[in-house]
Amino acid sequence: MAKVYLSLGSNLGNKEQNLMNAIATVGSEVGIVRRVSCFYSSEPMGFVSSNKFLNAVILLVTELSPIQLLIKIQEVEAKLGRTQKSTEGYVDRIIDIDILLYDKELVDLPELKIPHPKMLERDFVMIPLREIAPDLDIFIE
Repeated sequence: MAKVYLSLGSNLGNKEQNLMNAIATVGSEVGIVRRVSCFYSSEPMGFVSSNKFLNAVILLVTELSPIQLLIKIQEVEAKLGRTQKSTEGYVDRIIDIDILLYDKELVDLPELKIPHPKMLERDFVMIPLREIAPDLDIFIE
């Protein structure tokens, strides 16, 4: 079983319910949710919107490979109302789930980069990550 950290965000609709639905669905369809951070409010990053985000990080254990996990997470996002990820910039979204870390694996594929390449730049990721994993050794090079 791999230990995986996922970042969740929502800035449309009932954001708290969207995050709770995502956590429940990930827990029932992807793996076992071991820890959940508090929910954090943040301003949109990389685009202009009047809708603030609500963010969280979860620790998940799963038997899925990184690519299988990506596919399953995309299915969960779609099930929860997410339209296809934008190819040009960011947009408002009901739910966004990103793979931050997958054990200590490095993945560098066009469709998946682990560790998440922008995680260290994002307080809305690092604050909840440090909350649930204060001693985590982040090995980004």
